[in-house]
This record gives sequence, C-alpha cells and structure tokens, in this order.
Amino acid sequence: MPTRILPAVGDTDAVRSISTLLSQLPDAEPVAPVVDSTQLIDTLARLAAESVDELPEVVVVHERIGPVPALELIREVALRFPAVGVILVTSDASPGLFQAAMDYGARGLVALPLSYEELASRVQAVAQWSVGVRRHLGAGGDVFTGVGGTVVTVSGAKGGAGTTLTAIQLALAAQASGRSTALVDMDLQTGDIASYLDVQFRRSVVDLAAITDISPRVLADAVFRHDTGLALLLAPAEGERGEDVTDRAARQIVSALRSRYEVVVIDCGAQLGGAGAAAVEMADRALLITTPDVVAVRGAKRAVRMWDRLQIRKAEETTVVVNRHSRGTEIQPPLIQKITGTAVAATVVPANFKELQSVVDAGRIHELENKSSVKQALWGLAGELGLVKAADGAQKGGRGAVSFRRRREG
Repeated sequence: MPTRILPAVGDTDAVRSISTLLSQLPDAEPVAPVVDSTQLIDTLARLAAESVDELPEVVVVHERIGPVPALELIREVALRFPAVGVILVTSDASPGLFQAAMDYGARGLVALPLSYEELASRVQAVAQWSVGVRRHLGAGGDVFTGVGGTVVTVSGAKGGAGTTLTAIQLALAAQASGRSTALVDMDLQTGDIASYLDVQFRRSVVDLAAITDISPRVLADAVFRHDTGLALLLAPAEGERGEDVTDRAARQIVSALRSRYEVVVIDCGAQLGGAGAAAVEMADRALLITTPDVVAVRGAKRAVRMWDRLQIRKAEETTVVVNRHSRGTEIQPPLIQKITGTAVAATVVPANFKELQSVVDAGRIHELENKSSVKQALWGLAGELGLVKAADGAQKGGRGAVSFRRRREG
C-alpha cells in the first residue's frame, strides 16, 4: 500500500527539492503540496470529513511555513488529526529543538540540507506508526473517528466555586443527548468526581502519565465506565501522585481522549498546575466558574490575568460562568464581564443548594431531579456551549432528560 505524503512548504525552492525527493521514495505517493498553515488545516479537515482513511499517513512541515509557526502548526495537526504523523524539516537539528518538536506532537525530524536516506528512513517509520494508530482506532469498536472531539475545561475562580458540579452536569447532558463523553478529573490533589458519583476505582489519570503512545486499548483500561454511560478518568486517590502528571503527559492524555470521544469535559479545580494549564491551553472552550461576590470575582480576574501572562489563554478566549446567582445580588454578570474582560455565559446557575444537598451527601449527583433549577440551568449551559444535540436531548425522556432552556438575567 503506497504511503500518502502531504508536504506543507511555503518556500518555492524548498517545495521543489522536497517534492523531488519524496517522489523518489519507494511506495511513496506525494500529493500536491500546500503552501501555508491555513491551507494545510483546511485540506486535512476536508479529507477527514470524508473518512479518516482519506487522510495522508505523513505530513511534512517545513520550518518556514506560515503564517502559523511550524511548532504551533504541528501541535494543531497532532490534536485535530491524531492518526496523521508529522515530520518537521528544519535547519536546526539540535537536541533542544528535537525535544520541543516531540513535545508539540511531531513524530520525527529531518535536518536540512535533505538527505535521501534520512528522509526515507523517517517517512517509513512515521508511516508505519500512522498505519498502526489507524488499525487500533478501527479495532476500538466505539471509537469516535471524527476530526476531533470538543474539549471543555472547567476551572474555579476560588475553591468551592462549583467546578466539579458544573463539569459533571455538562458531561451528563452531553452523554444523555447521544454524544460519547469522557469526564476527566484533572484536580489532581483534591479531585472529588469519584465521591460525587459514588465510584470505587483502581485506575486513575496517573496510570497514563508515563505512557508515550496511548492506544485506544490502553485508554479504555484506564477509564471507568459509569452507570450513566460516562467514561471517567479520575484523579488519583493519593493526591501526592498527581505530581506524576506533567504538562507533557496531560497533552498526550487530552489528545488521546479527543481522538476517542465526541465531548471531553475536564475538571481543573481552582489550583493551576502544569497539567491543568496544558488542558486549558488545549481546550476548545475554557470555562471559569465564579460566584457573584467580591472575593470570587477578584479571584476570577487574577486567574484571567495569570493565564494571559503565562500565554495559556487570552481573556477574550475565556468564558466566565456565574454560579449561585440571584436577582438580588449586587454583582451581576455585566459587571463581572467588565471586570474580567472575558465573555460571560448567558446561562447563569441559580443559588439553590437545598436542591443539591441530599444527592451531594449521598454521592449521587447524577440522580439530581430533572425539575431541579440548578440542573436545568447547567444542562442549558451545555446547550449554549454546543455540547448537546438539543433536539435529541429534549426527546429522549426518562432519567436525565430535561429541556435545554437558558436562564437569563431578567
């Protein structure tokens, strides 16, 4: 079977030399090169929409591709198209760049000026890896084979803001509407998802931390399948073990989850560590949960500024969700939006802890009644974020089905 190779090269002379060499490789099937990062992503997205099998096995990215820098482009390809192997062509073959390229998701690096032997060896190895990944995906049964699932992170402006409750209900709403959904506890020291869902478990996110290539089978062994259908990847029972989950490990774990599930909801808690920061950076939607009080709103503002300083997330790319809202509260969503500089979700979550107390104490938050105003608001938020198939969710009926209506400030 020929190896399909897609060159992404912006330089005219480089296009000619790379295409010539690629055409000489045994069993190679070079396709028409793309000249910039936008064209590359658009091409891969179009092919993936037809079938994963239509994607090239290998993408060769030249260091001078633009407008997106080569490493950033490699990261996006690795996240959105995990069955495609990427090779970086660069004049800098130093160990530092090699490590950086691997961290960003490249499967190999070839030094300039190009050597036929080196290029042939690297293309062959990456093609074999790509074929192996696709074989695993094909054997996975319930594997989601779209362009890539939607990743949503839920972080708290301060402790007790409601991140875990929010993350669980968003995941339940997505799952109930017919989307394969994973719920991840990335609050590595103090995560409580297992307690909220009455789960006894042996495996945790730590079991994936040391694995370089996370196959669907390895991932399936680490997740816990809950009665609701959710796939749970839980925080370790011993909080100190959370240090084993580095930012690099977190990137690999989130990438593996994105390739397998349509929706991935990650509870990052209120303390930002390396793993949580990596998850927030990779997320399609990053939520920051605050309550409408001075201390929490100040915490939200600090978090937004810190994310921006660390180049994790810009304020305008963050969505604040107001929890425990009431009309009589002095601090209302428009003021929070002005203070934080973020978007604020149209859906607000009402202050009604009495509805929650019995199911929280019993560790059965998934059995929260459909008529609960808190549940209705959070499932409405899931609809606002595009995590649910709204029509399907409203029609299913039974446990967990509620109308996806929004609660807006009057």
